[in-house]
This record gives sequence, C-alpha cells and structure tokens, in this order.
Amino acid sequence: MHPTTTAQSAIKVLLSGKPIGAEIHGVDLRTISEADFATIHGAWNDHSVVLFRGQQLTDEDLIAFSKRFGALDWAPVQETGRRFVEGYPEIYVVSNVMVNGEPIGSLGAGEATWHTDMSYLEEPPKASMLYALEIPPAGGNTYFCGMYHAYDSLPEDLKRRVEGMMVKHDGTYNSGGYVRQGVTPTDDPTKSPGAYHPLVCTHPETKRRGLYLGCRRNAYLQGLPLAESEALLDELWAIATRPEFAWHNEWQVGDVVLWDNRCTMHRRDPFDPESRRVLHRTQIKSGARPTA
Repeated sequence: MHPTTTAQSAIKVLLSGKPIGAEIHGVDLRTISEADFATIHGAWNDHSVVLFRGQQLTDEDLIAFSKRFGALDWAPVQETGRRFVEGYPEIYVVSNVMVNGEPIGSLGAGEATWHTDMSYLEEPPKASMLYALEIPPAGGNTYFCGMYHAYDSLPEDLKRRVEGMMVKHDGTYNSGGYVRQGVTPTDDPTKSPGAYHPLVCTHPETKRRGLYLGCRRNAYLQGLPLAESEALLDELWAIATRPEFAWHNEWQVGDVVLWDNRCTMHRRDPFDPESRRVLHRTQIKSGARPTA
C-alpha cells in the first residue's frame, strides 16, 4: 500500500498502487462518526475495495457496520441445506472447519474461481464484507479485479460489439464448484438456470461503466450461437483478469474487507485443508437490477 491520500479526522486512506484497492487506517468499525463513515464510503466508491486491519468485532458489530451501507440479505442456503449462525441469518460462514463431521461453513479449502457474488439473482447484492476470525499460515489469499478498468481497456471495436449484449449469470454452481442447494446440475450454458444482465453496466453511484461478467462457468451471451458466445466470453475474460487490474489481500486475523460487487470480481487461492480458516460474511442488498 502507498500512503498517497489522507482523509479528514484520524483516518488515513492508503492506496494500493493498483487500479482498485485501498487500506483504511485509524478507525474502529464499532464506533465511527458520520463524518468518518462518509470518508469510508467515499474511499469505497473511489477504489471499489477497502481493507480495515486489526478489528475486533462481534457478529452484532459486523451486522451493524454493514447496515450503514444498506439493508442486508439473508445468507444463502448452502450445500448442507441450512444457514450457519443461529440467530444471525445475515451471517454467512466461509470455512473449511468440520465439527462432528459437519462443516461449520462453506467453500472448503480449495480454489474459489473468479466470480461476482450471487450475480445469478435478478437483484444481486451491491456489496459484500468479510471479517477474518481464523487464518491459515499460508494460502487462502483473496484477489480482486476492477471491471471499470477492464471495460476501459477494451479495443474500440470490441466495445462497440458488446454494447447492448445480455449475459446469463449461471445459478448452477457456487464459486467453489459446488452445486447450489435445490439445483439440478447441467453444463449446457444455453439451458442452465440463472439471470440475464447487461454485459456492460453503469454503476448507479459513480456512473462509471464496467463489464459485468459474473462467473465464467455456464455463462452465455443471449442470442449468439454457443461457439460464438464461448469465444467472445473467453476474449473478455482474458482481458478482465489481467494481473495489472488485480489487487490481493494476504489475510490477517481482524481484517475486514468490503468490496463492491457491481464493479469487481474476486477469487481465492487454495490452502492446506488441515489448517483452519474461518471468515464471516455479510452482503448488502442492491434493491435493483443491474442496468446498462
């Protein structure tokens, strides 16, 4: 992180040196003023992903801070057919830990491929927040890439070609490759369940335009022959996931990361399944469909 920006109050916003990402110092998320929240919200809009280190939050604290950005979604029902934190339906547990033979969370210890959270819904969440409770000694890093910059970097002829296109965001598999609860699996992109969204969206707050790809598996560009859809999506994904567009977090206990699902994608490195990793996640509702 490069300390290129300072904000009002005691808060410091340190830029990552990448097109996205900033680390925010000098704040306790349990007790922030309206002025400090305005600084945080502005940094999030400017940099799409923000990191807070050294936080000590209860689930109530995490939910309370998350609600400052808007109403929260309930956590999705996962592979086990249930939610994970009794009394807190807003909390989703990302973990490989097993207790009495049952997982306490979801997504295991394997790689989580590039995706945007729950974009298979008609109204996907606008933001996600992860809080680190237990972290393995190595691996499990989370990478984020900026979709404004991916769109801006498209050649002009490709920008013209994708304008007005709609892309299906697959609802068959989650980012860990597990079949979603209640879904019959298929690998035919033309027949898989999911929602269609504009391939190029306008962010409702920043008004910037960006690619909205969701996830690669089973994606389909409406109206195109399957082979043509696959080829064009492969071309777009190769651009969107260039290393120069990405920033990653090497997790520490007490980290909180907030990202904008409307203009980023993210993925996770695998880690040793014998080590423990526990993070709690909330998601903020958008209340609207993505728009071109």
